[in-house]
Parts: sequence; C-alpha cells; structure tokens
Amino acid sequence: MNIIMQQKPSHERAQQLSLGLIETKNLMDGLAIDFNVLLSTVFPKHKLLIDNTLGITKRMYYAAIAINEAVGFKCYDEISQHSCDTIRGIAAYLLALQKLPFNQQLAFVRPLADDPHFGVREWAWIALRPAVTQSLDEAIEFLLPWVIDESMRVQRFAVEITRPRGVWSAHIQHLKDQPWHGLPLLDPVNNTPHKYLQDSVANWLNDASKSQPEWVIQLCEHWEYASPTPATLRICKRAKRTLTKSACK
Repeated sequence: MNIIMQQKPSHERAQQLSLGLIETKNLMDGLAIDFNVLLSTVFPKHKLLIDNTLGITKRMYYAAIAINEAVGFKCYDEISQHSCDTIRGIAAYLLALQKLPFNQQLAFVRPLADDPHFGVREWAWIALRPAVTQSLDEAIEFLLPWVIDESMRVQRFAVEITRPRGVWSAHIQHLKDQPWHGLPLLDPVNNTPHKYLQDSVANWLNDASKSQPEWVIQLCEHWEYASPTPATLRICKRAKRTLTKSACK
C-alpha cells in the first residue's frame, strides 16, 4: 500500500473507521483506526484491548490473538464476512493462529483472497505466509490450482504469498537462493492480461533478481521469445527494473 501523497483522515472519518462504519481507502485510513474501539464495537461482550501504538501488522496480529483467546475460531465465519474490511483482515490472522494443515487454511481463506477490498486481499496472504515458509514444497503444490483459478485475485494470492522477499513479511530464503522452485506458479500467468496480476508476477521476479539476476534475465528472454505479447513484455520489463537501474549507475 503506497503511502505517498496520502493524507491523514479527518477526526470524523477516523471515528467512522474505528466504529467499522466505513471501509479504508488507503494505509493512512488503516493507521488511524482505534483498534480497541473497533474490537469493542464488534465484540461488545468482551473487553479486548491491544496496544494502538504498535505497527499496523502487529495490531492485526494481536487483535486476532485477543479474539482467539476470548471467543475462539468459532467466530471465523462471522468476522470473515463482516462489513468492515479491517475485521475481515483480522479474520485471516485468526485463521493463521489455528493449527490447521495448509490446504485447509487455503479452503478457509479463499473468500478473503478473492475479497473485493484490496486491503483484505493483502492481509489474507500476509497472515498465511508463515505457513508457506514452514513447508514450501507442500505449499507450492497446494497453490498450483490457485494460479490457474478463474479468479485473477486468487491467482495473485498464489504469487504474492510466495514472493521471495515479500512486503511487510519475512523473506523466503529458499526462494531467494533458488527462485526456480517457484516457476510452476509463475509460468501459468506469464501472459496474463490483468495488470494487477502482471505487477505481482513482475514483483516476484524483481525480488528474485536481487539474489539471482542471471536466472531472471534468462527466464525473461525465454518468456519474451515464447510469448512476445504486450503483457509478457510488460512483465519482463518491470521484473528487470532493478537490474536496469543498477546497470545505469
């Protein structure tokens, strides 16, 4: 979420966000939410308190812990369909706290991965990413049907959750060292017409280019030869943007 040129929401808007009455439009909206007000609004029978001075990802995480301890996973269906995008995002973190096999987690998270709100889709993959790092080969296998799903948002989830470096999340060292292991998730979408997904594929490869530049260059050359379409060319150009900048120095 880009915070450049974003303004802090007004006091009135911040109150509405904290009460879950309106959806966030950007990161600044999310940062303005008083999580204790939001949690007390959604769970009035429980006194759920977290530290509002924490970073946004930690607030999401500790909110999920508080809900898990007070209510448990039984509220997942309700909060994953809540009208407030932040609560739906917290639902992804609540899911991640459960000791479930990754394929079961995927079944639960799919509606959030395909959510109409951009923020919920981000929280969905960020929350479940630790499970990918714990068992990478298994995770990639379970994500294969996702990357050929009819929903472009679901396809993007499969790419984003396996990014070697990722955003607001721990790196996946194995994919930094050997990014070719993620190729089964990239090949099916190397010619996607959707710019939203194109950017995700390009960012994945840009991550990889910082540790395996030659592999990224060779892969892009192969893709450009096999599928010289505007979509593939755009992906490859964006994938190599860091290498291009380095070459110009």
